Amino acid sequence: MKRLVAFLALLGCTAAQAAPETYIIDGSQTTSLFTYRYLGISSQTHRFERISGKVVLDAVTGAGSADVTIDATSVNTGHPLLNGKIQDADFFDTARYPSITFKSTRMTLDGDDSVMTGELTIKDVTRPVTLAVTQFKCMPHVALKEEACGALASVTIRRSDFNMGKLALLVSDEITLNLAIRAVRQVPVLQLASRDPIP
Repeated sequence: MKRLVAFLALLGCTAAQAAPETYIIDGSQTTSLFTYRYLGISSQTHRFERISGKVVLDAVTGAGSADVTIDATSVNTGHPLLNGKIQDADFFDTARYPSITFKSTRMTLDGDDSVMTGELTIKDVTRPVTLAVTQFKCMPHVALKEEACGALASVTIRRSDFNMGKLALLVSDEITLNLAIRAVRQVPVLQLASRDPIP
């Protein structure tokens, strides 16, 4: 009987260790870049300054999910006039659609073949996309005393698919969106309250 109880306890412990865990995206350490061709000659890259969301990971199976929101009004080209142009109705139309969202339907972490498949929504248009995931790594966060994970994710889309096809002679239809994500494991309230303060 004692052996049975110990075996069941071990199973319970293993199941707990295998449970998916939630990681909150660290907006201060996460960047979103988009790149396009201008006049068919030069490559232009700009960024969004504000990204939020969460990632759920199952370390045992390598599966998970992601829910990412990009604040399209935070676009930064380094030039205020261009920032405004990118936000107008011909492109992101941030007055009506201030957010870009990605919600994964499947995540598989398998070395160089890691991918996130899901739905990308821009200007209230939703399309299925698959993001290639590279440089995935988890390690302890020194300051927060909690595990943090980082990864690069990228996908190439056609802006015309999202009702942004204007000025095709100037700006390429294909845009590459890159996300450099760092997310920190969410700590249960009771566990957080029991911790020593961070020096």
